[in-house]
Amino acid sequence: MSKKKTHAAAGTPATTLLDHENVEYTLHPYTHDPAAESFGMEAAEALGVAANRVFKTLLVSTGEPGGAGLVVGIVPVDKSLDLKAIASALGIKKVEMADPVVAERRTGYVVGGISPLGQRSRSRTIIDSSAMDHATVYVSGGHRGLDIELSPADLQRLTDAQVAHIAQH
Repeated sequence: MSKKKTHAAAGTPATTLLDHENVEYTLHPYTHDPAAESFGMEAAEALGVAANRVFKTLLVSTGEPGGAGLVVGIVPVDKSLDLKAIASALGIKKVEMADPVVAERRTGYVVGGISPLGQRSRSRTIIDSSAMDHATVYVSGGHRGLDIELSPADLQRLTDAQVAHIAQH
């Protein structure tokens, strides 16, 4: 894995953070199909990577006003986020999926391209424990059609994430 930009328009807040922190990563651009039903599965297929190594970034709301209660959940693209499990990991009774408009405003990214890295406002983050089973994982690079491959340990460190079983199995 190397710190190389393989796409002229790849500069995103996520890559800026990785460069600033001297993290080893590889960019994986692909041609995004606007008709794709699942952005994450599209990435896995386009890149020829097992879906359990490609992770999607989802935001949930704890119900606190003004977006203060937004939490990032990072799960494999072939799984769903278990709302009860993430609530339990947070030590609360329930959460709900965040409004996409609120998620975009909070992160600075568009839905389908929300990276867990370099978000406009940092949120508490929980990574599904299955990420730690891999030497590297793929996450959105900050726009549709761009994934970043990096070690799950670096992802955890840079997002200050908790690791827990939060994917529906």
